Amino acid sequence: MRRTLFEQDHEDFRLLVRDFIAREVLPLYEDWRRAELVPRELFTALGKLGIIGTAIPEEYGGGGSDDYRFNVVIQEECARAGVTLGGLRTHLDVVVPYFTGLADAEQRARWFPGLASGELYTAVAMSEPGTGSDLAGVATKAVRDGDHYVLNGAKTFITGGHHADLVIVVARTATDPDNRRAGLSLLVVEKGMPGFEVGRKLEKIGLQVQDTVELSFADVRVPVANLLGEEGAAFSLLGRNLAQERLAIAVGAVAQARAAIDLTVTYVRDRTVFGKPVAHFQNTKFELAALDTELTAAQALLDAAVTALVAGELSPVDAARTKLFCTETQGRVVDRCLQLHGGYGYILESPIARLYADARVTRIYGGTSEVLKTIISKSLGL
Repeated sequence: MRRTLFEQDHEDFRLLVRDFIAREVLPLYEDWRRAELVPRELFTALGKLGIIGTAIPEEYGGGGSDDYRFNVVIQEECARAGVTLGGLRTHLDVVVPYFTGLADAEQRARWFPGLASGELYTAVAMSEPGTGSDLAGVATKAVRDGDHYVLNGAKTFITGGHHADLVIVVARTATDPDNRRAGLSLLVVEKGMPGFEVGRKLEKIGLQVQDTVELSFADVRVPVANLLGEEGAAFSLLGRNLAQERLAIAVGAVAQARAAIDLTVTYVRDRTVFGKPVAHFQNTKFELAALDTELTAAQALLDAAVTALVAGELSPVDAARTKLFCTETQGRVVDRCLQLHGGYGYILESPIARLYADARVTRIYGGTSEVLKTIISKSLGL
């Protein structure tokens, strides 16, 4: 089916991103994968080309466009090239919108030029060792002391935390025994603040180039000027961008599933079994035909959701439906594609094996499939 999501500006941007990945990422990607970390310089290089600052207002050196379709292009081109830059997705799709939506004039002047240039890279610290998806159970505390908050606590599963210059930390600034969701605030912790430590890098099944770390805060003095949004309103503020955060995961899921099908079509044409290419067997044709059809349906749902998001009309329920369907589809597609690769599909040097490992987490982070089903069922009156 012909896609109508993009306009010429997006296609021109696509060529820019494609060229950057070919020149600056692909030649070094295997080294990054072995090191399980991208270099910090990647983000400044992206900033010089204007790729990383599209959503930052022009007056601060950005592109001045909050059109999410540019972010979609980045994810699609990464998947097309067989690279996974999850930290970049989190920075652009998850964290930057908190700054653009909540920063006051002084904070904009202080941080936005660096966000536009790539000199400032970000992360968000929500999850804790004992809370996971239960944000109301956040134990990290920040106590007001004059012009500062004194921050204490620990966070885990923090994407991009190793390199981050600015970390939005969800902390409890007040306690209400009758409402666990009240009293949470967003504090921007800056690299180098005394007491702020980046802990161990967590080893994962997949997403090996995406650093995932633990963070700790011991009497970190955070200026009140680094409060993002209203004090005590973090729970509602975190919901402002939740639809886009979930949609971003669905975008990656569909793009990576498409990459899996493309890889598999090439493989079965070249791989010979019993004297003829695997592509000649009826089972191969039927499997790929079914997977392509299922993924085409997922793409149509996703494009409709992106269109709604750009128009400001994407509901939390529709975002949940989209993430649920697209990530579950990704899991099925990549699994069947790996099967068609046979034993080679299980070897980590095979791109399909890495796609398989990377796919598993999409049904967990950003709202598990079970959480999404709960949201959807509530919309049905159940």
